[in-house]
This record gives sequence, C-alpha cells and structure tokens, in this order.
Amino acid sequence: MSRTINITDKFIVVGDRVLIKPKSLDERTKSGIYLPPGLQEKARIQTGYIIKTGPGYPVGPPTESDEPWKERTEGPQYIPLQARVGDLAIFVQNSAYEIEYEEERYLIVPNSAILLLIREDDDLEGYLR
Repeated sequence: MSRTINITDKFIVVGDRVLIKPKSLDERTKSGIYLPPGLQEKARIQTGYIIKTGPGYPVGPPTESDEPWKERTEGPQYIPLQARVGDLAIFVQNSAYEIEYEEERYLIVPNSAILLLIREDDDLEGYLR
C-alpha cells in the first residue's frame, strides 16, 4: 500500500495563520510592457490560494464554576478560521512572511491580514442557509 505524501503535509500551521501559495503575477501590462520583479513585489495587496490553515484563535479554559455537570475537555480549544483550503485569498502583502521550501514559494499570513476570500459556488451553500 503506497501513500502519496504532499509536501505541505509536513507543514503544521500554528494559531490563526494560513499558508498561501501566491498566485503568479502577470509580468506584462495590458499594453505589453514587461514589469521588473521588484515593482510587482511592492504591490500592497496580493492574491493566492490557501494551502493549509492553522487551528484558529485559542480560547481560554472555562472557569471552574462553569456548569460542573458537563464533561471537561483537557485539550486546547480554538475558534476556527473562516478560510478553508482551496479558497482564493486577497490579503495585505506587508503582513506576509515569505518562505521557500523545496524550490516552492509560500507565504504565511495572519488571518487578520486577509481582506477577502473567494470560494467556489458549491462550497457556499452552507453559508447561504
């Protein structure tokens, strides 16, 4: 039994951060002029696809007097993020941290830097109800 391991399976994203594969920027303007890479990197807003998300915002443990008949959970608890794997994210580039792994470029972006998520229509049904 062979299992294909994706490179990003090795990554563990921490907290409220997401791992983004940046969308390749068009190197030419509409009139056909080639843009230098430095100019593209100075853009304030960037887009990319979400590859992996962290567990979310950590939530503190409940107080001791909080409903003593309930079963206690020992592990950490998190409020999940809105972002999902496969979403196209539009985010503020200044907040992103760039990493390179096996000649691939990725960005680690805090959830607060994401301005907009674009999700396929079939995934939106749960939100529209």
